[in-house]
Amino acid sequence: MPNGLSVSRVVNVQVTLAVRAAPGRNFGALLVLGSSNVISAPEVMRLYQDIESVANDFGTHAEEYKAANLYFQQTPQPRDLYIGRVTRVVVPASAGTLTGAVLTPAEQTLAQFNEVSSGTLKLSIDGTTETVAAINLSTASSLADIASAVTAKLTGAKLSYSEESNQFVVTSNSTGASSAIGIPLAVSIGTDLAPLLGIDAAHQPNVEPGQAASSSVLPSVNHALNYSADWYGLVIADPAMTDQDHLDVAALLGAASDARVYGVTTSAATVLDADSTNDIASKLKAGGFSRTFVQFSQVPYAAASAFGRAFTVNFLGNNTTITLKFKQEPGIVAETLTAQQADTLKAKNCNVFVRYANDTAIIQEGVMSNGDFFDERHGLDWLQNYVQNNLWNLLYTSGSKIPQTEAGVTRLVTNVEQSLSQAVNNGLLAPGIWNGGDIGEIAAGDTLTKGYYVYANPLSAQAQADREARKAPVIQVAAKLAGAIHFADVLINVVR
Repeated sequence: MPNGLSVSRVVNVQVTLAVRAAPGRNFGALLVLGSSNVISAPEVMRLYQDIESVANDFGTHAEEYKAANLYFQQTPQPRDLYIGRVTRVVVPASAGTLTGAVLTPAEQTLAQFNEVSSGTLKLSIDGTTETVAAINLSTASSLADIASAVTAKLTGAKLSYSEESNQFVVTSNSTGASSAIGIPLAVSIGTDLAPLLGIDAAHQPNVEPGQAASSSVLPSVNHALNYSADWYGLVIADPAMTDQDHLDVAALLGAASDARVYGVTTSAATVLDADSTNDIASKLKAGGFSRTFVQFSQVPYAAASAFGRAFTVNFLGNNTTITLKFKQEPGIVAETLTAQQADTLKAKNCNVFVRYANDTAIIQEGVMSNGDFFDERHGLDWLQNYVQNNLWNLLYTSGSKIPQTEAGVTRLVTNVEQSLSQAVNNGLLAPGIWNGGDIGEIAAGDTLTKGYYVYANPLSAQAQADREARKAPVIQVAAKLAGAIHFADVLINVVR
């Protein structure tokens, strides 16, 4: 017998399961890159949540294990540790070059070169002046022919012409740090070819000295950046790391699209020398790196311990944010310093786990290489992602469109305010006096009673092009960091 007509002809019910909200990033995960061959392509990194698993894979003598051991020794114990492999890519030595100006259409005219029957060029090549004369360009049929005619006379370099960029380029025949091409000098005989080639001083050519052969860890770090956003901190467990390696990695992470921090540990005695400006801490400070944390310690990878303590912060809790100062580094022997040495480290924005005369030891000062406090860098990175992710999820999970009206904009503003409220709840932000520029109804000197103020420009002031592109008005936030007390003075007055 047939079942009969479908009930949906009269009552049609459809169930739609809402999409899952996108999760936020993990700001409590460290990546350790080492040179051990345990991990090989196509595998990039492994997740570990205990030191036993690291020991099983790498053994207890590997550099990766040493860094992981310091990380997991922290109390409370961090949870997530990624380990990947760093390999060095050899960069061959390069030649010194002199790149001329982009020639105008008039300067590219072949006829003016054909008028030269006895041209002269005077160049400094690898520090030695070379003069070539009697260069006949009268039969040249192209600018490439002109380059060939000059090259035929040169002994220490060659001249080439790029038809794509319309530039002449002089390249030394040697490579390395001593390879160099200087701006041509004035000649006393024949026709000076430098102005015609666009390589004279008046054309402001670009001078690039040669570089010695080197190796770089940047490709491995960049691969890790592109592979996953699940890690936040980076420590490279490789004794072969040089100061230049650290500077290169610091620059890469500082420019990365996803927020990261880099931990550097140094035991160089020059860091304690107030007159030294060539140590890694001084170089990182001079570079103003806001995402690099450097620590002086005799224990390799001590920065991994500092990160382990910082990465236990749960930003979704209440009063959970911390300052790194006064914290411990289990498994690390505290440094015994003089007051002058401690002041030198502080001046260089270099952290240290140091012993005090009252039989205690603490991390101080808990700062990045540019002087920002680590807890503020860490917290603001979380806040940026938290606000961004919550606003994304509002748009992503909404069952209907959010209208481009004041009511719709209010929903966006309310969402941002809710995110900022959690930053107050965890202790990152707090009520205080606003001393920035004017935003909406807030002016310098006003009190942020909630610790933040959110303002959106009215839709009536929005450009038509932005409205047609379905953009919301710019949402601006004034926020006050809670900060932390690191020092205290007590004045005691006593009378009889």
